[in-house]
Amino acid sequence: MTKKRKRQEDFQKVKLKVGKKKPKLENATDTTFKTKAIQIPEQLKEDGVLPTQNRKLNIKDLLSQMHHYSPGVKHNALVGLKELLSQYPFVIDAHLSSIISEVAAVFTDKDSGVRGAAVHLLQFLASKIRAEQIAPFFPLVSAHLSSAMTHISEGIQEDSLKVLDVLLEAYPALLTDRSIILLKNFVELISHQQLSKRLKSRDKLSWMLSVNPNRRVTSQQWRLNVLTRLKKFLQAVVDGSSDTEDEGLQEQKESSHSVRNPICISWKLHANNQQHIQLFESGGLRPKINSSFRLRSLTNVMDSAEKGLSSAENLKGFIEIIIPLLIECWIEASPAQSAPILGNLLESESQQLMQQVLSIIHLLWKLTKRHDETYKMELWLRMNYLVDFKHHFMRHFPYSLQDAVKHKKKDPCKSNRNCMKSSNNVDHLLLNLTLCDIMVSLASTSTLQTDSGWLDMIRKFVTDTLQDGSKLNSKQVNRLLGVTWRLMQIQQNKVATEPLIKAVYTLYQQRNLLFPVRTLLLKFFSRVYQKEDLRTQRIRSRSKVLSRWLAGLPQQLALLGLRNPELSNQLIDIIHSAASRSNKELLQSLQATAARIYDPLEGTLVLLPAEAQRRLVQLVYFLPCLPASLLACLSRCCIMGRMSSDLAATLIGILHMRSSFAGWKCQVQDNSVNDVDYFSFLFSTLIGFSREELTSLQGIRGKPHISQTQLSPIRLYLTDLDQFLHHWAVTEVICHSLSTIPSQSQCFDILQTGICKYLVGLVVIPDSTAGSVLCAINKLLDQACIISENLHRFLASCCYSLLYFLLTIDREDAEHLQKRDMLWGSCISALALLPRLLRLMLQSLQVSRICREELPVVAQLLRLLMQHGQLRSHMITNEFLVQQIIKDIMTLKSGEVQEQWLTDLHYCFNIYLASHPQTPGPINTVY
Repeated sequence: MTKKRKRQEDFQKVKLKVGKKKPKLENATDTTFKTKAIQIPEQLKEDGVLPTQNRKLNIKDLLSQMHHYSPGVKHNALVGLKELLSQYPFVIDAHLSSIISEVAAVFTDKDSGVRGAAVHLLQFLASKIRAEQIAPFFPLVSAHLSSAMTHISEGIQEDSLKVLDVLLEAYPALLTDRSIILLKNFVELISHQQLSKRLKSRDKLSWMLSVNPNRRVTSQQWRLNVLTRLKKFLQAVVDGSSDTEDEGLQEQKESSHSVRNPICISWKLHANNQQHIQLFESGGLRPKINSSFRLRSLTNVMDSAEKGLSSAENLKGFIEIIIPLLIECWIEASPAQSAPILGNLLESESQQLMQQVLSIIHLLWKLTKRHDETYKMELWLRMNYLVDFKHHFMRHFPYSLQDAVKHKKKDPCKSNRNCMKSSNNVDHLLLNLTLCDIMVSLASTSTLQTDSGWLDMIRKFVTDTLQDGSKLNSKQVNRLLGVTWRLMQIQQNKVATEPLIKAVYTLYQQRNLLFPVRTLLLKFFSRVYQKEDLRTQRIRSRSKVLSRWLAGLPQQLALLGLRNPELSNQLIDIIHSAASRSNKELLQSLQATAARIYDPLEGTLVLLPAEAQRRLVQLVYFLPCLPASLLACLSRCCIMGRMSSDLAATLIGILHMRSSFAGWKCQVQDNSVNDVDYFSFLFSTLIGFSREELTSLQGIRGKPHISQTQLSPIRLYLTDLDQFLHHWAVTEVICHSLSTIPSQSQCFDILQTGICKYLVGLVVIPDSTAGSVLCAINKLLDQACIISENLHRFLASCCYSLLYFLLTIDREDAEHLQKRDMLWGSCISALALLPRLLRLMLQSLQVSRICREELPVVAQLLRLLMQHGQLRSHMITNEFLVQQIIKDIMTLKSGEVQEQWLTDLHYCFNIYLASHPQTPGPINTVY
């Protein structure tokens, strides 16, 4: 009983009383919770003011209708979405993710109207959305595009090509990132996989062209549509590649790293250790590092699928799939197959299909050259496809319009109409040239004997095309020159290359060639010349045609002028390259044309922009001879201001280096610059005006062009500030060149003779000329120099005229105020170096002959001369003259109230002259 009672106590049942709450269990879960309201007034407010279109639907309403089961509702939603986004473009940025995802989802819609509206909307969005904006969402767009391209419905496949067109036009770089997936989709659009009968395993799959009778277009038209897009896609892949160009001459799409960036060197800064120049051995613009090690590309770390066609394995795999299919398409479209069964319309389609086949193969060939082991890739292509290409492609070569229509029914009207349509749709010459480009890339010097048969066919076709005189566009010429260059590389003997160069020169001689065509021809000849120049260092056997072409370049440059500056730049670069290599024919032609190129009025030098002018100035260094007539032209170019003062300084420096005064240790070229002609050039440039211009200035009278004083026989012609500054900068360079001549006394005698012959006796002299003469005198004067009396008097008159002009400049005349420091410095230096010059100038100050208005100017001049430290001793020596001038001034001003300027003059005389120990006589005698 005790055990039973004890067991019952362990499981006692609790008795609940009426009206009492049930006690909580010990393991009960607390299910209570608290909530708080979250208020977002701005978002709630925005919902009510979203912009709407004409049907009062906002962006959220339209996007929600995209999921509706009815095609009409979805179509209206797409149209309304385009209408809304065109009216309110800012909505695109706010709802970009939703818009992209909803539009991409209907690429595979069953209704063709919905798909068409989606394509139109996508085309509109592509013009509004930048590539960097859509990049995060592009994998989704690309996935929907792949789904549409591989869809079982033919209509969806057809519309997917329209989507592809839009994306290729707007976002080619983003689309080519998924090249492997899209390339496989292209293949599946025109073919199907089939297990090879020879192999039981599924390791090797063959692809065969597929025929679908349910399509709205013929199989050939469908393949043409697909291959056209494939060609555009591969072109985008090629354009996006950052590697070097292939061997042929490419179109004018140079990459940024091919642009020349020359280093501008200032030798003054370099001499002062302010500019450091880093040199590379055989580096050129981009230094080359000779090393047996190569850095691994970052693409090697990526997965094979991510690398796309940049991987050699992926490219080979795609070529193995697509080339057999392209050959099948070619066979179906070739003239022998298509003539019996195809009508007029399909003849044109056949030719277009052949063009697309060759274009795709050509682009694939380009991609093979972007890989490191190009030679191995070319050998692999030759072993696998040369036989098929010769059999199928070269069988009816060259292809022409007659080949395509010769088997048709004889209907003149239809024949003419088809000829026009076919010639408009298909470029038969480009088709043949593309085929030539493909074939010559498979040949090499080692296989010349084996391939001589079909290479001769191509060589004859190329030569005939170049010489037939027809007008060619840039695309045709680019392909034509690429084939020509490859043929010259395969067979490099003169017998084979000379006819090709002659044929190209025949095309070059055509008139009114388009600028891109002329540019391509110039690049071709320049490349051939450089290649020949490297080769003929060992074997001197120059092409006569090439020499004739080079000899004609200077004349073309002179005739071209300013009509096409870009073409002129290309001609200058080629001429400079050949001149630096001492090409005899070009230098002779350049010498004969130099007078026209460097004509100061209408020459090429003064017409072209600054950079082209710099290159033309550099060409002066290579001229075999510099006669007096050419130096006169160059002098006028320097002083007319149509080229910069820095460039004029460069030209003067080049002429100095060509002269006998350059200090060469080795003997310079005989008679390159005659000494007399060189001095004549320096003097003419120093004067800054021709004899005719100086003669015409003598008749000018009065202000504002003339500064005149009664105490000097010379009147100053006031030049413009730009002309003055240009002339002064050139003067400094001329003075430097004169100072480097060894015999300074003889150089001074020549300068003195020139001044006395051409300037002394003139009544009107430009202010810049007067200042330049004084600057040159200061630079060349030494103790051995003897100055004639005529020159002394001329310089004294110039000094006073300049000083009078500087003291009478209005403060508001900002233009002439900028001349003050330069002219004042040259006058003071001349007066300090030549004491007699100061005495003659003081003697000329006969104040009795001047009007009263000029007296304060003379007083101010005397005061400034007495205060100047360099002239103090000379003024003390001429104290008597100064005292006499002051006495004359006092005589003229006697009986009048003494003005401030006269008081200042007395004060300066007492301070600087009268108080000096050597001063004879008291100052009181002046009063």
